[in-house]
Amino acid sequence: MDSVEQGFADQIAYTRKLVSFHSVRGAEHAIQDFTFRELVRRGYVVDRFAMDRAAIENHPGGSPWSDQHSNAPIVVGIHHPRQETGRSLILQSHLDVVPTGPETMWQHKPYGGEIEGDWMYGRGAADMKAGAAANIFALDALRRIGLQPAATVYVQSVVEEESTGNGALMTHLRGYKADAVLIPEPEDNKLVRANTGVIWFQVEVRGLPVHVREMGEGANAIDAAYRVIDELRKLEAEWNDRKSAYEHFQEELHPINLNIGKIEGGDWASSVPCWCRIDCRIAIFPGVSAADAAREIRERIDNFAKQDSYFANNPPGVVFNGFHTEGYVLRPGSEAEAVLAKAHEVAFDAPLENFVTAGYLDARVYALYDQIPALCYGPVSRNIHGFDECVSLSSLQRVTAAMALFIAEWCGTEPLDA
Repeated sequence: MDSVEQGFADQIAYTRKLVSFHSVRGAEHAIQDFTFRELVRRGYVVDRFAMDRAAIENHPGGSPWSDQHSNAPIVVGIHHPRQETGRSLILQSHLDVVPTGPETMWQHKPYGGEIEGDWMYGRGAADMKAGAAANIFALDALRRIGLQPAATVYVQSVVEEESTGNGALMTHLRGYKADAVLIPEPEDNKLVRANTGVIWFQVEVRGLPVHVREMGEGANAIDAAYRVIDELRKLEAEWNDRKSAYEHFQEELHPINLNIGKIEGGDWASSVPCWCRIDCRIAIFPGVSAADAAREIRERIDNFAKQDSYFANNPPGVVFNGFHTEGYVLRPGSEAEAVLAKAHEVAFDAPLENFVTAGYLDARVYALYDQIPALCYGPVSRNIHGFDECVSLSSLQRVTAAMALFIAEWCGTEPLDA
């Protein structure tokens, strides 16, 4: 813990550097190259590889590929001990971020990494560049006192976490596997017990364009899209009504959230719009397959269209274009969780709490397909995906200390390989 504190100024500077990269979807090449160089500088064996579209599309956990899919590489730094006596570990993070929205609505520069009091501000500061830095600096803390893990450790830096989850899946397809994985997402110093799956889809509505003076003779695609949204809200309510059947979500007020994230349509203010497209995101309970949920969405829209006087002859089109991922549950009782709980209690002088979350996490790849304990645990944050996103630095330091303690206990240690 003293070693983490000694290196924390450098860790803050490193995190600010990560925040400075505008690493939105498709523009992560520079930050992944930076990460590659930092891992090489520390002496890790580094693997840098592209996504394998065919392999992803052939895997049941793969999400649909689109023209917007990132082609930035995946980076994995590998530590090999002199003698493999401990348990292996994956330390994973993603470096892609969501768009900032209008920068004029930020009080702090979106890519400035500005620090005010206990908070570092910036897009991705919390989600999850602070965690990406913590992965590296927790290992640095061990090295600073002459120790290294006595087991293989993979430091994975992925992309596409904010849109498909295919980056994490690609590390699985590449063949990387360990005895446990730790992902320091911003989780308010808690451990995620369960999380939902996520599905992205687009609905396109066609209308009949006429001059506004004769709008009664046309069909307004934007107005029609709202009828589709209303039907999707009914589906959302029905899915939430099923929560009693799903352990860990029974006490959640509204675990299934439908978001109309984007709407566009029409070509001219004085013409009745002939097209409208809505981009949607909805959650699904763990144990529900993405394929079954997608089928239910499509059937719901198709059946609604058949009962609508306009849509019966002009049915909406549905395309699944991003997340097509299932949720997972971290079963209690694993030794990995026990070791993390002990490390957390030492770092925070408080017991480790757990909770459920209704958002996507890359942990699903490791839980569902590697069948290993997937520990998603990280610092306190505010406003992720919003304006003035920020991460608590005092929380981050303690989380990094807990991670270093966890690595030392889980992997074991040996004298640093000179």
